[in-house]
Amino acid sequence: MKNRRILIVEDEKKIADTLKKGLNENGFEAEVAYEGKTGLKLFDTRSFDLIILDINLPGINGYELCKRMRATDPQIRVIMLTSLSSLNDKMEGYDAGADDYIVKPFEFKELLMKIRALLKRTLIGGIPTGNLLKASDLEMNLDSKEVKRGEVMLNLTAKEFQLLEYLLRNKNRVVSRSDIAFHVWDIDFDTNTNVIDVYINYVRNKVDKPFGHKLIQTHVGMGYILKENG
Repeated sequence: MKNRRILIVEDEKKIADTLKKGLNENGFEAEVAYEGKTGLKLFDTRSFDLIILDINLPGINGYELCKRMRATDPQIRVIMLTSLSSLNDKMEGYDAGADDYIVKPFEFKELLMKIRALLKRTLIGGIPTGNLLKASDLEMNLDSKEVKRGEVMLNLTAKEFQLLEYLLRNKNRVVSRSDIAFHVWDIDFDTNTNVIDVYINYVRNKVDKPFGHKLIQTHVGMGYILKENG
């Protein structure tokens, strides 16, 4: 993990500088931008492995910044680190392209764990099953990040892509909400939130709704299954 480069875009100088110091002490090369435009300029001119983004930034907010970064590099890893804690805020963050979302105040050890998990996923590509995942006429290219059903290209957000990837890797097997929460969101399942069901519905609307054969099925009380046949 040594020498992996991280960009911190955070307007609270004390937090930003503390993060930079902590990450550098743990073997990363961290740089800081205190506002959105500077963060975008650094991203456009230098190479980074992961971005830590606040949302309420001067110049360009974190949502817009994440979208622009994703447009430039679809594979960049992004963690949003913010005081905005509502479910709608989190969903907007994931829709903008964030891989993970951490609410302030936070434990540095938790952030470090999530950074390492995301970068490990980047390095090894998760479970080694090749560059293409398929089920029926659905195909996911892990290199180009393209998803198509038949000849139709599907436009998925980063979190929708990760959710569908997990379902494809476990096709024909029921996965629980707890499984999905841990492997896709890197969190323990909270029974008071419906974020997983909401994102399953998002993916269904793109993967299944326009087509005759429905791949993603619900097993009541158990979870979900991407079923290749029948």
